[in-house]
This record gives sequence, structure tokens and C-alpha cells, in this order.
Amino acid sequence: MTAVSISLLHRLRFAVVAVVAVALLVPAAGCGGTKKKKGKKGGLTIKQQLEKAEAESTPDRQAAAYVKVARAQQASGDKTGAKDSAKKAFEKLKGEGDASLFAPRLLDVAAFLVESGDKKLARDAVKKAVDLCGTIEDPMRKARVLADAGGLYGDKAKGLGDAKSAKDTLAAATQVAEGIEERFRAEALAAVALGYTRGGLGEAAGEMVGKLEEAAKALEEPRAKAEALAAAANVQAQIGKKDAAKALLDEAAAAAKSIQRSESRAYALLAVGTALAASGDTKQALTLLKDAEKAADKVSEADTREAVIQKVRREIAAIEKK
Repeated sequence: MTAVSISLLHRLRFAVVAVVAVALLVPAAGCGGTKKKKGKKGGLTIKQQLEKAEAESTPDRQAAAYVKVARAQQASGDKTGAKDSAKKAFEKLKGEGDASLFAPRLLDVAAFLVESGDKKLARDAVKKAVDLCGTIEDPMRKARVLADAGGLYGDKAKGLGDAKSAKDTLAAATQVAEGIEERFRAEALAAVALGYTRGGLGEAAGEMVGKLEEAAKALEEPRAKAEALAAAANVQAQIGKKDAAKALLDEAAAAAKSIQRSESRAYALLAVGTALAASGDTKQALTLLKDAEKAADKVSEADTREAVIQKVRREIAAIEKK
């Protein structure tokens, strides 16, 4: 082979290597650039998440989305942005709408406002939720909203620390719960008992335990049974009856684990796990909450799945911080 042929061959080889290198580098650069643009949370910046929240179809969905963004902002250290997003969520719920959807959402907003340090606006949100209860036709939902509002009013650590408002609101919740037909009464009484417990009104909660246990043990539906027994156990633990609480929690856990439907299983395990944590058994609580998270992840409806997962993860995080 001549010197010219060898030189030409070397040049051809170099050209092929260069082309291959460029071909490999172009896709790699493209992938790297895409990843940088996407980042976390599906590539949406906070600004884009806020725009998406504003574009939601109904005010209650807008409010839920704004609270979600607020939590992301709070986690990243943007406290001012988080407060602004929470205020926007509250604004969305001030107009006309379905009270049964608006009231629970207002309590979600209030809970975040307390976390962010704006107790004045949180109080306004809770009051608005309680006022809306007058137009909620479903007694179960009304009892739950009043119970949750009462708990938030009275909670000194994560609420407003207002014992009087808690007592008044929970008394209203009790009245509604006791008027509910028998097969649903335990669930309502459980919500109220938990409200009393969270609100720091253990003595008043203790007065309901007998009624609650009786109603809970008569239930056949496992989620309702698990939640009612967990609520009764929580109250028993709060008033110092640890052995009674443990027996109820064992029964509640068995009921929760027997549930097949993902959403119901997740909520039941969440209730039992929360009660276990309150009674001091954090190890078993975390085990059940991890199971609750797995169940929640199998819920088919996206919004429902996200809501359950967030509730479970918040409880896990709260326990792990202790």
C-alpha cells in the first residue's frame, strides 16, 4: 500500500470516528438538557404550578392546588411565597359554592396557615368553615367538619389553642352525630371523639367513650369499625387508660388489615397508625402507616390517591420528627 493510500485511510478512519462521536454526543446533550429543564415535580416551576392551580376547574380544586404549591414553597424555604399561595387558596373559597366541598377545604387551608404562622387568617378560615355547616345537608359530613373544626380550634400545638371555641363547636358536632341513624352513628361519634382529643378536651372526650365503643363494636363494615375503635382507643389513651386503649387498637388493626379496597384500607390504617402513635407505640404506628402508604398508592382516582398519600406522609413525617 502506497504512502498516499495509507494517509487517505487514516483520514477516513478519523472522519468516521468524528461522525460517530458527534452522533453520540447530540442525544446525550439533548437528554441532559431535558433533565435540567424538567427538574423535579414533572418539570413544573413554582410559577407554572401556580398557573396550573389557577386553571383548575372549580374554586375548591383551585384552593387544593394552591395549598399544595404552598407546601412546596414552605419546604423550599420560601415562607413569603407559601403564605401568599395559602391566602390565594382562602380567597378562592370566599365566594359561592358547594358548602360540603368548601368547608373541608377551608380547614385544610386553615391547618396550613397555622403551620405558616398566620393564626389570624387561620381563625377566619375555620370560622368560615363552621358557618358553612349551616347549609351542609349530609349530617355525617356536617359532623365531621364541625369535629375537625373543633379539634383545630383547641389544638395548642397545631391549631389555635382556643378552648372555648373548641368546646362550643364540638358540642354542636356531638348534637349532629347523636342524631345520625344508628349504622352511621359510630363513624360520626368517632370523628367527634377525635376532635375532643385533638382539642385538648380529654374529660369531655371520655364521656363519649362508652357510647363510641358500644357503637363501634356493633359495626360490620371494617373501615368504619377500625376508625371508630381507633378513635375510642385514642380517647382511652389520652385519659390514661393504656390497657383499654391497647385492646381496642389490636381490634382496630385487625379490622383495618382485613379491608381489600385500597382507599378504605389506607384510611383505616391511617386512623389506627395515628392512634398508635398517640398512645406511644411509634414503631407499630410506622409499620401500619407504611402499609397505609402502599394501599394509598394503589387508589385508581388520581386526586383521591394524592390526597390520601399526602395525609399518610404528613403523619409519618410528624412521627419521625419526634
